Amino acid sequence: MAEQAQGPKYEVNIEGTIHPWGEDEITPAQIRGLGSLPADQPVVEVNLETGEEKTLPEDAVIELKPGMAFARKVEFKRG
Repeated sequence: MAEQAQGPKYEVNIEGTIHPWGEDEITPAQIRGLGSLPADQPVVEVNLETGEEKTLPEDAVIELKPGMAFARKVEFKRG
């Protein structure tokens, strides 16, 4: 049986734009690269359900869940 090609199974919302991502974890540096954010800006995680914001430390590793319907409703933005 031939294996099906697997595309990215994660989606990362960076300042309102959805970016496909193929790994189950992402770091602030990777978020900056994916969203073309300036290197000198902190990355902020925004809970879209509560509006709560949290600045991520540079060594943070964010665990992603596949599919937007099952993921935490979060967005990342520059600080």
